[in-house]
Amino acid sequence: MDPVLLVIIAAIVILAVVIVVKSVALVPQAEAAVIERLGRYTKTISGQLVFLVPFIDRIRAKVDLRERVVSFPPQPVITQDNLTVQIDTVVYFQVTDPRSAVYEINNYIVGVEQLTTTTLRNVIGGMTLEETLTSRETINAQLRGVLDLETGRWGLRVARVELKSIFPPPSIQESMEKQMKADREKRATILAAEAHRESAIKSAEGDKQSQILAAEGAKQASILAAEGERQSQILRAEGERAARFLMAQGEAKAIEKRFHAVRASRPTPELLAYEYLRTIPEMAKGEANKTWVLPADFGSALQSFARSFGAQGSDGVFRFEPSKVDDVPEPNDEDVADWFELTRDPAVAKAVADAEAVARTSVDPELPVAKENAQTAGMPTLPPSQPGVQLPKSGNRPAE
Repeated sequence: MDPVLLVIIAAIVILAVVIVVKSVALVPQAEAAVIERLGRYTKTISGQLVFLVPFIDRIRAKVDLRERVVSFPPQPVITQDNLTVQIDTVVYFQVTDPRSAVYEINNYIVGVEQLTTTTLRNVIGGMTLEETLTSRETINAQLRGVLDLETGRWGLRVARVELKSIFPPPSIQESMEKQMKADREKRATILAAEAHRESAIKSAEGDKQSQILAAEGAKQASILAAEGERQSQILRAEGERAARFLMAQGEAKAIEKRFHAVRASRPTPELLAYEYLRTIPEMAKGEANKTWVLPADFGSALQSFARSFGAQGSDGVFRFEPSKVDDVPEPNDEDVADWFELTRDPAVAKAVADAEAVARTSVDPELPVAKENAQTAGMPTLPPSQPGVQLPKSGNRPAE
């Protein structure tokens, strides 16, 4: 075969391949292809296979439709108080109109960067350093509003703008660090003072509660002590009352026995005079009695005293005739029965019962006084009374 023919065939094949390649284009999803025909915009294709007319149609540019994140280097910005700060920003934007992004601006990324820088300077220039450091949300909102408005004609939509960092001058940073340190120390001091105050309050409340409880305890103790003292005094008073009653009852029994013994002995005026004379020195033995005086007519007084106690008999002796005395009524034990309620102490109850039993025991009358008087008057001695033996009631005494 002729070599020239082979060259021609090869050229035709290559040309056909080139034509096929140029006439078929695959545009992936999230990308847009701007197609021109004979240098003029024809259409925008996205996410499909497109057939082009060879040597007439061409793809001018492919644009990424996804949201893009572009970080710009720090830019020097002057604040309202004439301080230069370095601010770097991050812009989030998305191409919404590929045709405008291709034909309205040469490089929309550079355009966004420059527009962000100028807008940032305008916004920061109206704020002080302190406002700049504390108003990031306000700055971000203003930047987004301006950029979204200005880049709309470029087929872009600015989602948001963020300030990555703000670098004040070194001297300002040192001052800020000192201020922050002072603020932290201030807060620490305030917190320590607040903690001390809370601790003091809690301690005071604890002391208050402790004092209240101590006062209540002392009050209860005083009440219990007073109640115990009252009960003790009541018990002592009851015991003393019962003891006095028993003593009085014993004395009454003794007096009763002595009275019956005296009545049974039928004393004479001589015996009464003798007892009177013997009692006078006993009356003078008291500490308060320093002197005692006998009347001059002491004998006449004794005679009158004897006559007042008896009538003169046939022998010229005045004999005492006791008047009839009714028996002394027994005390009503029921009135004082509750005085001896000693259920709290069985030993005391037993002792009181024994004392009552002794007090109620009958006593045989002894007549030592009558015996002594009889001996003094020259009368024969009366024999001691025996149990069950009644003394004579006759008023006549034995003959001398």
